[in-house]
Amino acid sequence: MKTENPNTPIFGTPEEARVAPKFEMPKTSMPGEVAYQLVHDEAMMDGNARLNLATFVTTWMDDYARRVMTENMDKNMIDKTEYPQTAEIERRCVNIIAKLWHSPEPPYCTGTSTVGSSEACMLGGIAALKRWQKRRRAKGLPTNKPNFIISTCMQVVWEKFAIYWDVEMRMVPVTMEKITMDPQDVVGMCDENTICVVPIQGVTITGLNDNVKEINDALDKLNAEKGWEICIHVDAATGGFIHPFIDPDTVWDFRLKWVLSISVSGHKFGLVYPGLGWVCWKGKEYLPEEMAFSVNYLGANITQVGLNFSRPAAQILGQYYQFIRLGFQGYKEVQYNSLMIAKYIHDEIAKMAPFVNYSEDVVNPLFIWYLKPEYAKAAKWTLYDLQDKLSQHGWMVPAYTLPSKLEDYVVMRVVVRQGFSRDMADMLLGDIKNAIAELEKLDFPTPTRMAQEKNLPVEAKMFNHGGRRHKTVKK
Repeated sequence: MKTENPNTPIFGTPEEARVAPKFEMPKTSMPGEVAYQLVHDEAMMDGNARLNLATFVTTWMDDYARRVMTENMDKNMIDKTEYPQTAEIERRCVNIIAKLWHSPEPPYCTGTSTVGSSEACMLGGIAALKRWQKRRRAKGLPTNKPNFIISTCMQVVWEKFAIYWDVEMRMVPVTMEKITMDPQDVVGMCDENTICVVPIQGVTITGLNDNVKEINDALDKLNAEKGWEICIHVDAATGGFIHPFIDPDTVWDFRLKWVLSISVSGHKFGLVYPGLGWVCWKGKEYLPEEMAFSVNYLGANITQVGLNFSRPAAQILGQYYQFIRLGFQGYKEVQYNSLMIAKYIHDEIAKMAPFVNYSEDVVNPLFIWYLKPEYAKAAKWTLYDLQDKLSQHGWMVPAYTLPSKLEDYVVMRVVVRQGFSRDMADMLLGDIKNAIAELEKLDFPTPTRMAQEKNLPVEAKMFNHGGRRHKTVKK
């Protein structure tokens, strides 16, 4: 029912007194301010994004960035004839990013924006698959058993890639003795059907980095011995916008012989609202021609590389704004502050009696910790209970199990992003200490602790950005 009287208050309208539609479209319209209020009020039930320490995505941009993005929300990135300057800005962003990774291509670099880094990973994997298939066919060899190598700490997109494109995923176990992907384990899994190796810079589950240079050197020796061309795609969703600024001397990018493609998430430490990703190749010869598609129904021939078609241009303009607003020094300062605050929390967590950090090093603005085994044996609570306690104060700090070979370990993780201050870190640490004090007063074990004793699964209550279902097992 429409509100006839313009003076009727929003909360006095008939629409406000009804149940919001859930299964089918309402038969009549309503005033815009009422519809806004209904949606706004439901969205209020979500958590505070700034207190979400589970997510990697950007939760703060300045007013000018938001203005640029709002003004361009109607632009479709695929329509490069209608929006040629936006297309030019996309090309500039590709050049800027590729040069951060020491692209050898002058002056224009090969790459594209994507809808998030999952699509960027997919494109890097597909390109490696197509190049491998072409080499095999040229030699008259079969192409029905491709595989790629990655660690057990990979993000779920690589499971999707394996399933969607029917490529075997060979996983190098990460253990307490080998907390990142071991180069010798990598080469031991390689064969003539290996399309690529995927080291990760900023592992989602642990926050650490695989040693790309050592993997490259091991592959170089293997390729020379076997006559293979196994390449590297670096999944730098997290680290691609961190290492060029705070760790420029570490060689992990296009400076290495077998690194032929790199993907990154613009909406993570690229400092742009979701969703935006980027993928770049060392040269145009590494992007197979069959991955480019042309259409003309938009008024001109448009060539496009990507799994998606229509996609927003606003995030790309937001990315360019951040590049020219912050510059190299600005990005360096933002990433450095995030890293220092992460190290501060890491050090304070280590001082708390129940906990031990997974790694002594903090190489990205995120880290994980777990209960000391001796403490866990006597404790009446688990990290899932600590997660619940923190959520009562608005904090979203995920608890989850580590992957195969480490599945006995339940861990917690914090991701420190732009906008998370030292004062907020102190508030988080204070709430953790208070929660521990309350949990230590329990007379009886919690349900999660009893489930753990009985080796029963416990469903994680919070998204941890890894995309997997986790369970608790007896420690």
